[in-house]
Amino acid sequence: MKENVIDVLLYLFETYIDTEERNKPDNEILELELEQVGFQELEIHKALEWLDNMTVASDQPLKRHATMRVFCDVELERLDVHCRGYLLFLEQVGVLDVETREIVLERVMALDAEEIDLDQLKWVVLMVLFYQPGREVAFAWMEDLVFEDIEAVVH
Repeated sequence: MKENVIDVLLYLFETYIDTEERNKPDNEILELELEQVGFQELEIHKALEWLDNMTVASDQPLKRHATMRVFCDVELERLDVHCRGYLLFLEQVGVLDVETREIVLERVMALDAEEIDLDQLKWVVLMVLFYQPGREVAFAWMEDLVFEDIEAVVH
């Protein structure tokens, strides 16, 4: 079985998103559960580290009105034009602000993947928004987008 860090993160997110608390169980318990499900120890450790390093945006609103994001070479390699366009779209409709966009990009770059596809990016955005206080409306909107895409594929 060849899973990667994003697969472990998706499993954790889908498993624990509906819990009352936003706190995940103890890492030792999670490691055992993930190993029993069949994930590799290395990917489990990387995923838990990725979650531990989740950044929370400042409660202070930024005073920037318009920003233009120039992607570096590594970001261009990892995010294709569809992903970059989607980030811009999410910013334009107010799901992401400048700070959360940067957190999303930082978390994407922290993944152990050569390339991120659009579906994976959507999940990363959803996970980042989940951890951001005061972003519940944006999270709900993004959740609808992600799960609407899943239902479209199933049907």
